[in-house]
Amino acid sequence: MKTSFLKTSVAVAGVMLLPFLAGAQEKATLAISSIKPTPALSSAMNTRTTTTTDVKNADGSAKHEALTFDTKEELNRIIQSLDSQLIDRVNATRKFDVVGRSDLADVIKEQDLGASGNVDSKTAAKAGKLAGAKYLLVATVDDFDDYIEKATFAGTGQTATKRVFRFSIVGKLYDSSTGKLLESANFQTGNDEFKQIQTDRNYSEKNGELSDEMMVAIARSMAEKIALHVADVIFPAKVLVKRDNVVTINRGEGGGVAAGDVFNVFAQGEELKDPDTGESLGREEVKVGRVKISQVNPKTSQAQILEDTGIDKGAVLRKAP
Repeated sequence: MKTSFLKTSVAVAGVMLLPFLAGAQEKATLAISSIKPTPALSSAMNTRTTTTTDVKNADGSAKHEALTFDTKEELNRIIQSLDSQLIDRVNATRKFDVVGRSDLADVIKEQDLGASGNVDSKTAAKAGKLAGAKYLLVATVDDFDDYIEKATFAGTGQTATKRVFRFSIVGKLYDSSTGKLLESANFQTGNDEFKQIQTDRNYSEKNGELSDEMMVAIARSMAEKIALHVADVIFPAKVLVKRDNVVTINRGEGGGVAAGDVFNVFAQGEELKDPDTGESLGREEVKVGRVKISQVNPKTSQAQILEDTGIDKGAVLRKAP
């Protein structure tokens, strides 16, 4: 009798817990490959060289001297920092569990994914499944250069210098359960952002070369771009609740939002499918308003409603251009 009562009580308790268990969702798991340059870029990296070119200007002849640093060593140091920075920035989005880095390294080596960036559905699925990850991110550096261009004007003897900096990464995001490529995007940084990072943090240089702190800052900036884009593709920012003229969204510190940012708000409709392939193209989105971030908290943020033609819980936010 007691045994029967105990079994019944446990069964009832289990049924009562089902709604709570069903509502509890785990974070998505994401495997990140080691970042490497393309073979073509690796072979193009040169040691320090100086080239001189003479050109004619309105005020006479000008000698242009371009000094190229040891770009191969510089790139390697930035990539080493970017490897760890990317994991940190992905984790900061609070949307993913980063797993299987050591297991994934063996697959990367076997398939040569990190070096070539050539990933098909089979290798992506194999790599992700081995690491126990739902998603696989493969990032490959496809362009890098850093040099100072110096011009000496013969007529006046005056000189002018200009730093040229370029850094570009191609990121590919796969669903490892199917091997399907979900997103491919190019992330770049150049002279303007380089100068802004240097000005904001007052990073120094030694003989023209980047300091270690500056390299980390560049790597962190690029890692944040990639991490936030991945989060937006899989988990776009959404409205959690709307009260009066304020909405709370599911992005906080580390989620790519800052006070003053303006977002367009979209209501989601039915799923859209390609009539030719049957492939899901996502869900229909209809703009229903605009909001401006007013407060950023550790896990959520509040935004003031600027326009509202139907903002409601579950609406998707996308940063306004």
